[in-house]
Amino acid sequence: MRTRLPLTLAICLGGLLGLGAATFRYAEGFSYFSNDPRACANCHVMRPYLDSWQKSSHHVRAACNDCHVPHALVPKLVTKAENGWNHSRRFTLQDYPEALRITPHNADRLQHNCITCHAELTEEIRETARGSGIRGSPRAGDIACTRCHADVGHGPRR
Repeated sequence: MRTRLPLTLAICLGGLLGLGAATFRYAEGFSYFSNDPRACANCHVMRPYLDSWQKSSHHVRAACNDCHVPHALVPKLVTKAENGWNHSRRFTLQDYPEALRITPHNADRLQHNCITCHAELTEEIRETARGSGIRGSPRAGDIACTRCHADVGHGPRR
């Protein structure tokens, strides 16, 4: 009986690893490590977001990763893993909402990246907002950039 346990565990572990590897390959998992915006549309529900980004004012200067993930390597990989897990789980279970919405945590990342790229342009606006007590963003003291510039990253809404 004891000699069968290691063999059974090895078969089960091998099956799980094989299934995971096949799923990763089928889902084009390695493409998510690139900076290619087409990787974001591997999942058909993201196609409209890729299409709208291609019509936006930022498409010649910023790819998905430039806005939606941290720029430092480790936080970037953690974010991609976290979002990849959440997206694949929701797609597999088919429990994503019809109209996708950015999560508060990801909106915070987006806001940070907007401010980082446009710091010189936004400093006076941000100082005025802090002084007047205007709120509207996960980042204390900042007005959410997307409050006024919702069409910048993904083009005009229909």
